[in-house]
Amino acid sequence: MPFAPLHLDTPLLQTAPGYSASGKPLWLKLDALQPSGSFKLRGVGRLCQHEVENGAREIFCASGGNAGIAAAYAGRALGVPVTIVVPETTAADVRRTIAATGANVLVHGSVFDEANAHAIELARSRKATYVHPFDHPLLWDGHATLIDEVVAKGAKFDCVVTSVGGGGLLAGIVEGLKRNGLSDVPVIAVETEGAASLHASLKANERITLPAITSIANSLGARQVARHVFDLPQQHPIESVVVSDADAVAACLKFADAQRILVEPACGAALAVADVHAGLLQRFDNPLIEVCGGIGVSLEKLRAWTEKFL
Repeated sequence: MPFAPLHLDTPLLQTAPGYSASGKPLWLKLDALQPSGSFKLRGVGRLCQHEVENGAREIFCASGGNAGIAAAYAGRALGVPVTIVVPETTAADVRRTIAATGANVLVHGSVFDEANAHAIELARSRKATYVHPFDHPLLWDGHATLIDEVVAKGAKFDCVVTSVGGGGLLAGIVEGLKRNGLSDVPVIAVETEGAASLHASLKANERITLPAITSIANSLGARQVARHVFDLPQQHPIESVVVSDADAVAACLKFADAQRILVEPACGAALAVADVHAGLLQRFDNPLIEVCGGIGVSLEKLRAWTEKFL
């Protein structure tokens, strides 16, 4: 018998038109309220369940943080041991949170790519299962459920705004729109300066690998997006935009004041669009923003970011 989904059907609320410079009422899909702290549980949980149903007895995953805690949560729920490999850039408090969720945490490499290669090798050597944090069709299928939920609630929206890291969430949103007959609804894909691998790739018309991640939004820190994600703008209307770290932090602070929910700058990037790129939203009536969440935030961090950028 298949497992029940591990993720929650998260709340959907709509802001007043005056909330942002766009002057538009914004639908907010609150995936910051997932048990793992971010949208990642949708896809990572879906993929982990599939692997366990097919015989997996041990799972390895590489992550900057959010996919790691989602895999740790899934492993605990499914009763299988999980090892998360994080790069040195993953903060100590994030490592502790992942470990407290029940996973073994290893630190390897200075960037995600090195941690990921190590996780793959460890899984191979132990004959265990490797779960990718953003590049797998079942991940995208899991992330697509956020669109299913919005549609099921009867909410009318005419664009989707989302942050982009490796691109798993973007791929899931496009899949969700497609399977709900909404292939004409555009997606605004948002990155921060210093982590904008999709934006650079689309500009160059080839998949670019960034030399380094220099943004504070390090959970957007995939130096290269998945191949499928790079190809998506040829199949679906996608607009790529960039915001600054300061823009993202300002949006986090504003959102915390308004909704009493803390989110990472990686999530703040999407929230910032309605102010920073307000003109981009003028042709829409009811934008939907995926509030993707993230565990790499605290009151102390938000204060420090505010002091640094604002």
